[in-house]
Amino acid sequence: MSTPHSKPTRIGIIGMGGFAAMHHLTVAELEAEGLVKLTCTCDPRADSAFAAQQQAWRFAERGVRVFSHYQQMIDQCRDALDYVVVSTPINLHAEMHRAAAEAGIPCYLEKPATLDYIELEEMIARDARLPRASLVGFNFIIGPTRRALKQRLLDGEFGAILEATLLGRTPRPADYFYRTDWAGRLMMGERIVLDSCLGNANAHLVHNMLFWLGQGGLSTWADIATVRAELYRAHAIEGADTFFVQASSAEGQILRCAVTHACAGETRHCETLRCEKAELRYIVGSHAEIHWLDGRPNERIDTRGFDPLRENHLAYRRYLTGEESRPATSLADSRPFVHLNDLAHISSGEITPLPGELISHTRNEREQKDYISMSGRMQEAMNRFLDTGTFPGKQWGRRSPAVLVTPAALPKLHDTVRAMHAALDV
Repeated sequence: MSTPHSKPTRIGIIGMGGFAAMHHLTVAELEAEGLVKLTCTCDPRADSAFAAQQQAWRFAERGVRVFSHYQQMIDQCRDALDYVVVSTPINLHAEMHRAAAEAGIPCYLEKPATLDYIELEEMIARDARLPRASLVGFNFIIGPTRRALKQRLLDGEFGAILEATLLGRTPRPADYFYRTDWAGRLMMGERIVLDSCLGNANAHLVHNMLFWLGQGGLSTWADIATVRAELYRAHAIEGADTFFVQASSAEGQILRCAVTHACAGETRHCETLRCEKAELRYIVGSHAEIHWLDGRPNERIDTRGFDPLRENHLAYRRYLTGEESRPATSLADSRPFVHLNDLAHISSGEITPLPGELISHTRNEREQKDYISMSGRMQEAMNRFLDTGTFPGKQWGRRSPAVLVTPAALPKLHDTVRAMHAALDV
């Protein structure tokens, strides 16, 4: 393993398409600065689909070895790697982490590492045998404004957190769910996938909320005590594209999350903390606001200019070289997020198809894309839920109320997901 300020950190990247391409661009930037070295990469379609990218990314000039399979790459390059980036479909993360771990190499795992709580525990146990811990790439945790505000929370400046809410409006065109064979899937074969707006696209945001609620120090996340959730779908997919989730933490704080892909128009991500002395709003990608309840002038902090992928690679490099004591998010740190996602499925027990009369079809002429939404009904329902905890319920076709569950219900996950999957054929 490299030592501080010594030779470049040696990286291998599994994958060339999708978000893996963003890792390639970021690593190339850092390599030009002398901080890292891309040793190798792989993709099953490296030559057939990514020949142009190999040229554009100057693999030959940079001395990058290219393989068609990750195991071959790890076997042949294991002594020339400090970490491996795993930016592949969710259902492949565990087996790729296993291959790297067995070679003694930690991973930079794209979020989520897995959405199966059992698989997560297996990955945590495997990772514990490595000399350095793997990183899960929840990109916003290392943002300097976020960390400064978390420290102010811990110092008591805003008083106790009374409740926290997440609004996640993340429009996705209809063809988003056809871009790959795992998109929107509950299961693939006998493996659970649980790709969804909560488990994948908005996973960063949900993880952020649990970070705000973590009371044990700066790098802590709140454990989940109870969950009640309703899951819906507007798109023709297996999984849910809309979640209403109310949870309580082990410390008794209330967390409500309303996230959806069944919308059109602007993306809107707002993390809100209602505290004894102030209300904090974090508009992801824009700014943070502090509204004081005692009449003091409000604060606004610009958060633009933060490059999360670059900063995560740099922070992980600092950890691997001994300059920092821990990765930004370890596999074990992912437990609260995975538990929340799994318990939301168990609590809901079903994914309710939204009634056709509630659904609108919108054409974005600029993008030449079609969107499925609920016009203003979705925003109204999200606002009502975040403000009062009122679920859509029967108004949106739910047959029965969601069940309040605790982590003791986690063993029901696989049977619940299988039943959801089986109901697709009814």
